[in-house]
Amino acid sequence: MSQPPDLSHLTDALLHTATRAGAEAADALAIDGTSLSVDVLRGKLEQAERSEGIEIGLRVLIGKRQACVSASDIRPDTMAQMAERAVAMAREAPEDPHIGLADPDQLARDWDVARLDLADAAEAPTPAELQDMAARAEAAALAVDGIAQVGSAGAGHGDRRIHLAATNGFSGGYRRTGTSLSCVAITGTGTGMERDYYGDSRIHASDMDSPETVGRIAAERTVARRGATKPPTGAYPVLYDERVSGMLIGHLLGAINGGSVARGATFLRDALGQAVLPRGLTLTEDPAMPRISGSRPFDGEGLPVRTRDLVADGVLTGWVLDLATGRKLGMPSTGNGARGTSAPPSPSVGNVRLTQGAASREDLLAQMGTGLLITSMIGSSINATTGDYSRGASGFWVENGEIIRPVNECTVAGNLREMLMSIVPANDARLHVGRQVPSLLVEGLTIAGG
Repeated sequence: MSQPPDLSHLTDALLHTATRAGAEAADALAIDGTSLSVDVLRGKLEQAERSEGIEIGLRVLIGKRQACVSASDIRPDTMAQMAERAVAMAREAPEDPHIGLADPDQLARDWDVARLDLADAAEAPTPAELQDMAARAEAAALAVDGIAQVGSAGAGHGDRRIHLAATNGFSGGYRRTGTSLSCVAITGTGTGMERDYYGDSRIHASDMDSPETVGRIAAERTVARRGATKPPTGAYPVLYDERVSGMLIGHLLGAINGGSVARGATFLRDALGQAVLPRGLTLTEDPAMPRISGSRPFDGEGLPVRTRDLVADGVLTGWVLDLATGRKLGMPSTGNGARGTSAPPSPSVGNVRLTQGAASREDLLAQMGTGLLITSMIGSSINATTGDYSRGASGFWVENGEIIRPVNECTVAGNLREMLMSIVPANDARLHVGRQVPSLLVEGLTIAGG
């Protein structure tokens, strides 16, 4: 087996060719990885895919102009062509006064990749082992009474190395692995068909739920959906189940993203220093959680990352910024630059956790009385500037604090600013995922059903 390429040498070579071609500054990203996925149907292998390869990206800067190019060919003549093309593109690009690499004294130093534990030291699962995992999950789902068929059962594994270097002196890289397993179960037939799923994904395969657990939970969730009908129309409280509650916090994260703030296209554009969540709730960004997929030792511009409260005791404390959006807003980067090989950096949040409550999900159902428990969402119509919110949903109708029947084909609508100010968290957040958000009870939504 051939040795994998040295990514630091590759990025150094890209920077050298860029400066030789006329770039005043540049950064280079190299990503080398393998991925394997297996799907099973009726106990037999349905599909297997393996991909491996390397991708390189180069950003060059000339004055206040920049351009990005990428390729999957690492031959020296290809890299030379990339550099020449990028320099030519940058010379024709419009000026942007906010672009530029970090100053050398801003760069991350002495990070501890080992503490993040992002790479599984165990042997990668073989295709046969992944097939066995998927087949066991499928069999466990089919063993549950009421399951007509399994729509899909699949397992996968990925292993990726990343290296970033720039002409300001930064050079750093790390490796990340991941193993996943999922199952979709189906009950009923024709127009009465309902489906649900469960899956697990971990950096370390030994942390995963067993295939039997994955299949069983997918099936139990599906059977609970048999006979779903539309809920009544009206204004009711809504409980977002833990598996969808992170989407609600995702809208908050989008609203404080520096790109949206710089354009004024956010319902929180004037909310810095104001309450955006109820008192007592804190939303913390933590890029240093061990064994969590959103962790990283530095950001996409080579800046240090740090744990910080985006919202502290309900009050919005800051934006999510990379260097360019920070300069637009007259603020320093918050270490949230993220980038791929074909585009310049942009602000992005990795791991977050929301303060958990003291109550269980069942306690919140009792508190809710009559309303909707949402377990799945489809489609959306959200106005980022006003916060007006409308999404398709399905789940369960609740009366007197008890789930009485499954529901589907409904729409929930409200205003995100008001919704976020009313949330009551449960205590059921999963602590191995990047977005650690418990079930959330929200007041004042309009449900459009039957």
